[in-house]
Amino acid sequence: MATTADLVDEVTFDVERGKIREFARATFAVDPVYTDRQAAVERKFPDVVATPTYAVVTAHHRNQREWVLSLGLDIARVVMGSSRWEYRRPFVVGDCITATRRVLNDEQKQASRGSLRILTLETEYTDDEGSIVLVQRDVVIERPKP
Repeated sequence: MATTADLVDEVTFDVERGKIREFARATFAVDPVYTDRQAAVERKFPDVVATPTYAVVTAHHRNQREWVLSLGLDIARVVMGSSRWEYRRPFVVGDCITATRRVLNDEQKQASRGSLRILTLETEYTDDEGSIVLVQRDVVIERPKP
């Protein structure tokens, strides 16, 4: 079992104009702030704003197998319980973001079919200046062995 505040992983990525455009298209985001620099600047942003779903880009930079193994999880029994995002500000083109994920809680709970392992993970997304842009909390559940 992991202990509270154990580092799970850390990744760094750039917020890219083309990737934001892809997310805006995929999520049917119609606000021009997601695609038009002038519209974003008029709304007091330094550049095009990323859609709120952009944070999932982090998964493309993580070694998914590595973090699952590092926590001793059996991927065949893992399900996502929940995800929660608390934005301090949106990501914008030109940001260089570092996402640091830690274990907040690792507990066992008895269920009707056996013991569940429930992990709460927190990821802090910080910009180049070290300011927190986003805090994400995920609950990961490992179901009982069959």
